[in-house]
Amino acid sequence: MGCDISIVIPAYNEEVRIGATLQHVRTFLKEQTWTSEIIVVDDGSKDKTAEIVNAFPEVKLVRQLPNKGKGAAVRKGMLAASGALRLFSDADLSTPIEELPRFIEAAKQADIVIASREIPEAVLAVPQSLPRRVLGRLFSFSVRAILWIPFIDTQCGFKLFTEKAAKTLFTLQRLDGFAFDVELLFLARKNGLRVKELPVTWTNVAGSKVRWRDPFRMLGQVIKIRLNSWAGKYA
Repeated sequence: MGCDISIVIPAYNEEVRIGATLQHVRTFLKEQTWTSEIIVVDDGSKDKTAEIVNAFPEVKLVRQLPNKGKGAAVRKGMLAASGALRLFSDADLSTPIEELPRFIEAAKQADIVIASREIPEAVLAVPQSLPRRVLGRLFSFSVRAILWIPFIDTQCGFKLFTEKAAKTLFTLQRLDGFAFDVELLFLARKNGLRVKELPVTWTNVAGSKVRWRDPFRMLGQVIKIRLNSWAGKYA
């Protein structure tokens, strides 16, 4: 049986913060009028992430073995969800779950609503380091140049999809790594889906799984998206 909203949280070795995250999200959802579910996709964690999640009986744990990457974890969770709307959120809640009502309202006129740290009215409560911000800007420029995607911030880990959009895009998704967000937005435009950007309050949280070399690997995946499209792999 479906619900109004599914919250999908990918997790890899998140034993330090996943308990506090789930407690916070659970408390927030209890204050709302929507029906909801929380799904944590454990992406082959080697720590006690799964054990901690299992201590929350109302949270659905989906196991992915072996570790395949954030893109694969989000895809697995989104396709396992039952919500009429489906949000994926990073486990660190760098974009606070309290932003969700604005996204649900925006989804009345869009198929996908994405968080942005770069458009006017966005608030960086704790910004990233300068080198990371520079790499992010360069990556964003490359994405727009190679894929003609107009969005400035493709990588913020807080995106809401309608059920139809989720089933369409995550079935077509091919990338398992961090560039999967770009692939989804490319596919959304390719399939004529409406995408709305919303400014959010965002806090850089220590412990990111993204390493300094990952943007360069992601650039290779962006090129792969273009090649996949030319090869007809998104038909």
